[in-house]
Amino acid sequence: VANCFAQSEALMQGKSLAQAQDELIANGASKEEVSRLAAHKVMKGNTPSNTLLMQSLTPHCLGAILALYEHKIFVQGCLWQVNSYDQWGVELGKQLSEQVLALMSDSSVNHQMSPSSVKLIEAFVQK
Repeated sequence: VANCFAQSEALMQGKSLAQAQDELIANGASKEEVSRLAAHKVMKGNTPSNTLLMQSLTPHCLGAILALYEHKIFVQGCLWQVNSYDQWGVELGKQLSEQVLALMSDSSVNHQMSPSSVKLIEAFVQK
């Protein structure tokens, strides 16, 4: 739980380059290490996040969480001018799932899947 709250704080506060450099120096890093590593430890902060607390996960609470995220997706779609509930996109996914299922069963099957999708499917099947 402490890590959960700490992550919320990290996303909100971030870490400046000066803070990262000071931290590395305090931990005994050499000047070369500081110049090499400090930029990688910078976090911009002011990053939006949600931390939800509830007494217990009841059907009512779960429904409220689902409604919250459904509304979030709707609003993001409006802002980004994307139809978040595009039924034709869902239908395309259903059509492509036939190829995916065939490929999951037999890796030698003829398909039109991208190399990226094929690698994802292969990695999943191997587990």
